[in-house]
Amino acid sequence: MPASEDSNRANPTSRPSLAGHLSIMRFDHWFKNVFVLPGIVVALTIPSQVDTARLVVVSLLGLFAVCLVCSSNYVLNEILDAPFDRHHPDKRRRPVASGQVSIPLAYAQWLLLLAASVMVGLLVSLPFALIVGSLWIMGCIYNVRPIRSKDIPYLDVLTEAVNNPIRMLAGWFIVAPDAVAPASLLLSYWMVGAYFMAIKRFAEYRHIGDSKIAASYRRSFAHYSENHLLTVIMFFGSAAMLFFGVFVMRYRLELILSFPLIAWAMAVYLNLGLRPNSPTQNPESLYLEPKLMWTCLACAVAIIVCLYVDMPWLSLLVAPLAPTL
Repeated sequence: MPASEDSNRANPTSRPSLAGHLSIMRFDHWFKNVFVLPGIVVALTIPSQVDTARLVVVSLLGLFAVCLVCSSNYVLNEILDAPFDRHHPDKRRRPVASGQVSIPLAYAQWLLLLAASVMVGLLVSLPFALIVGSLWIMGCIYNVRPIRSKDIPYLDVLTEAVNNPIRMLAGWFIVAPDAVAPASLLLSYWMVGAYFMAIKRFAEYRHIGDSKIAASYRRSFAHYSENHLLTVIMFFGSAAMLFFGVFVMRYRLELILSFPLIAWAMAVYLNLGLRPNSPTQNPESLYLEPKLMWTCLACAVAIIVCLYVDMPWLSLLVAPLAPTL
């Protein structure tokens, strides 16, 4: 196949290996599936009888299923991105681009990981297994022609970020497979994911430093500039908080107290994105950034407290002082 031929020409001394095939599953990226946990935490606020032992088991199975389907998507991404990765100063050393992977075996690996993820997902529930399948479908939309949304400006950010609310739904269905998650919360989660992804795009574009080379690596970069990407970052950050505000006013007023910490975490992330050779280009390694991790931890604690501790006095503070329509 073309990706294989180009890879071998780029690095004729490389040979397919077990290490190469394991590497394209990107186990280090499994950390991103922490975005499943907020769905579990919020769903637990629904009044119901919870079997703690069963919840622990299905949560572990659910997280494993999501990790497997994400690895399936990573394998496909590595295969189809190899011709473009060779134009990137760092990603040209990826296993497929450097000839360390057999393309036919990689396609088999892609499908086997899908099958395994759905089978594990069915042990949780049918709605959960469908959510796992939707993650895989989004991976195809993002990577496979004729759509290949990663090549389309702005849509590339939105379609990769939509995995955030899908992950939240996965966590939600682990706990409450028969309940409906609030649309305002899912939209907020989508927009905050797009905020993170737009910062990643900005950092990548800036790191490459040449618009022509950037466009040869990622086609959507032909339509971007630093100013465009900064504007998009502002839009998605604002949209995320607006939708979150709708959720807070409708479902849980106490969460309004978490706003300053959430804004702080978003500001810290933006600051990382503005650094030269920004670590936001590799989100799987962001756990190595202590300031970001402490900020996110403080944010998570505040949100959990606000979700589970009733504060009726807050309604007095936000009561309208003027006649309402």
